[in-house]
Amino acid sequence: MRSSVLGVLAIMALVSCGAKPPPSPEVSAAPTQRPSEAQLAQLTTYPRFGDNDPHEWRGRGPNSYAIHGIDVSRYQGEIDWPQVRASGVSFAYIKATEGGDVADPRFIANWRGAPRAGVPRGAYHYFYFCRPAAEQARWFIKHVPRDPKALPPVLDMEWNPRSRTCTKRPDGRTVRAEARKFLALLEAHYGQRPVIYTTVDFFRETGIGRLRGTEFWLRSVAGHPRQVYPGAHWRLWQYTGTGVVPGIAGNVDLNVFHDSPETWLRWSGQM
Repeated sequence: MRSSVLGVLAIMALVSCGAKPPPSPEVSAAPTQRPSEAQLAQLTTYPRFGDNDPHEWRGRGPNSYAIHGIDVSRYQGEIDWPQVRASGVSFAYIKATEGGDVADPRFIANWRGAPRAGVPRGAYHYFYFCRPAAEQARWFIKHVPRDPKALPPVLDMEWNPRSRTCTKRPDGRTVRAEARKFLALLEAHYGQRPVIYTTVDFFRETGIGRLRGTEFWLRSVAGHPRQVYPGAHWRLWQYTGTGVVPGIAGNVDLNVFHDSPETWLRWSGQM
């Protein structure tokens, strides 16, 4: 998939006029082809990871989902990716950039190490509310290679009350407009509609869930998303920030994919 300057300008024109890009097609519930036995055999399903601060799940918990993954940044230090893969991790999201001038120093090592070990990976950007969305999108594009085998990119939007440099909390209309600009630019460049990662308070206060044609990755460490985000549709669920995974020193975020192993293989581009 190739980007074009005209395509980007056309999308930006739509965004600036308040129009929305057409929604991306969702993964079909009825696949036209089924994965082979060999593809399914390569997956590790229903893994069990430790947790340094476990939650006692009532009703449906994360262990009822087949596909589990991690998200990492420089805070995890050097990662033993073959050991991570052997532990049952099916995917990894890797922090690439933040704002318009911060690049994660471990991104390149993680970006290369994960696929060498057979771990599908994608990149994420942490949004900074004191820089324009277009500037941040260009910064991400500068640092994250185009790879048709990569998972869809992720836009991480959440409040950061501990920021020393940016205390802005834009209203929901502004947040959604900035998100649309960022998503449109990345979709034009990578050919994949980015996923939005967000938290409970941000989701509630900004109405970010109203964005059409966008999949969501929701953080909820003390309750199932259907309880914490009533009525929300989600593709990924971050269920703890204190997970224990062999090959990683210290805590790591753990996540599940919403649907079946077959749907995972289609969504992740493995079939």
